[in-house]
Amino acid sequence: MAGTKKKEGLSKEEIAAMKDYLKEKNSRDNGEEAVQAAIAKMKEPRRSMAKRIHAIVKANAPELSPRTWYGMPAYSKGDKVICFFQDADKFKSRYSTFGFTDKANLDEGKMWPVGFALTELTSAEEKKIAALIKKAMSGR
Repeated sequence: MAGTKKKEGLSKEEIAAMKDYLKEKNSRDNGEEAVQAAIAKMKEPRRSMAKRIHAIVKANAPELSPRTWYGMPAYSKGDKVICFFQDADKFKSRYSTFGFTDKANLDEGKMWPVGFALTELTSAEEKKIAALIKKAMSGR
């Protein structure tokens, strides 16, 4: 392909995420305070969105522990991350993402969604997120 340039290596955002991950692995203080600090670094309106998602997760799955995961607010059972919030600025995306890992109980047939784009958080989205969290935790 003439004229196309192949990207080499990780982006600076990916490198920063890996550094966050290594820091988290070596930290004993990765919990509520770490999540609050990660949320505080976000710009509005995503900071408010992350705060609201944090409250929704805590209300609908109190058995999940807040922590950071690659520098993002995340929620785990034991050492297994179940869901997370990725700020749009994390990887210079046009939208934030609320996502689930393979540890979430969302299986439905041969294919199901595990990541949800968020540009705004209205009561309709809040209800959907709450229902997804409950489903993800069913049978856990």
